[in-house]
Amino acid sequence: MKITALYSHLNGHEWLLVHEKKIWKEIAGVIKDIDADKYKTKVSEEKTMRGKLLYAPKEINKAFAKKFREADWKESRTSYWVTDDYELVRKTMILPEDEQKRMIEGAGKRAIKSYNQTDFVKRRVAVEVQFGKYSFIAYDLFVKHLAFYVGNAIDVGIEILPMKAMQEHMSSGPGYYEGALYDIARQGRGVPAVPLVLVGVEP
Repeated sequence: MKITALYSHLNGHEWLLVHEKKIWKEIAGVIKDIDADKYKTKVSEEKTMRGKLLYAPKEINKAFAKKFREADWKESRTSYWVTDDYELVRKTMILPEDEQKRMIEGAGKRAIKSYNQTDFVKRRVAVEVQFGKYSFIAYDLFVKHLAFYVGNAIDVGIEILPMKAMQEHMSSGPGYYEGALYDIARQGRGVPAVPLVLVGVEP
């Protein structure tokens, strides 16, 4: 596959080129090593494309996972505690996990354990490969990457997405680069408050 488009949010790409150039080359290498046409195996059952061979998102995700694991990228999870009091949440979110629980319960509130999980993390860089439903992309960009950044677990988040030209050859449902770019642009320049690199790929 090839990188067709790239958007650097809050200088995410520039940060990589200065601080983790080798990591960026590794990510680009993983993308280049994926032969998308190998995964054009899904026979469509949708009315408008019945019988047509489409790219299989799950298989492409698996191929990316295999390549990243081989390059020693690891899954990472950050746990935290939530409650129903906004001010209390604001105070506790910057604290270590055990202190969050203690403070919430000390205020007489119920502490509810929650977590965010990222598939690929290496040297404080998180990568999400998203060939699934479009709603997952917004969650990655506006919740997951941000949570890891605020928790001081990463310095930049990377989202790998199909271009529309590729997504058109998939079942309806997956998101695509151009749509995600619009979602970021309409929030304003500083939102989400985490350096990101949006990467659009195609065969």
